[in-house]
Amino acid sequence: MVFICANTFAQENTDLIFVFLNKRTDLPTMPKPELDKIMEGHMANITAMAKDGRLLVAGPFDGGGGIFILKTNSVDTVKQWLANDPGVKAERWNLEYLPVVFRTGKACVAKEPYEMVNYHFIRYGLTLAKHNVQQAPATLRKHEQYMKELNKTGNVIAEADFGGNEGSILIMKGELDQRVVEASPAVKELLFDIDIKRLWVAKGSFCE
Repeated sequence: MVFICANTFAQENTDLIFVFLNKRTDLPTMPKPELDKIMEGHMANITAMAKDGRLLVAGPFDGGGGIFILKTNSVDTVKQWLANDPGVKAERWNLEYLPVVFRTGKACVAKEPYEMVNYHFIRYGLTLAKHNVQQAPATLRKHEQYMKELNKTGNVIAEADFGGNEGSILIMKGELDQRVVEASPAVKELLFDIDIKRLWVAKGSFCE
């Protein structure tokens, strides 16, 4: 296994854990009252974590799944916090726990009354192979530079890196031209693949 570290991640410590709640397509059918009870408990757990400062950001994707950003540097701690969440206990999602460093924007606690907004959420996934592994560090540096240039457009809400082989994310407002996110050198050189979703969050979740 070859591990690739982006410069920003290597230079900074992270005190945030990013959780992907990935939609499952193999869930068994569940009676609506039972599902409603699970989701009610899930929302109650989100509220409790937000009130005591553990949870900074939470939001669903169009079509299912969502994200959490939690204030800790320990994946084990996050797993403990989520252990009693009825939705997690019922395995409603496939969970990923990733330390994260924001290079543009940051995670913030949105202020009440909440105004829900939706953004384009682009996940760049690392795809190491024989043809690109040697050039990967240089290609990642090119990607970072491209993100800096893209930020000058004013449409970038946040951009963050997961370190290691876990890729990065880009969150944008406005109309999305997919050619823009595909123009990263890391995509052109087949180091990154991309997954684009619509994310709903409370306005201010990324200090915008």
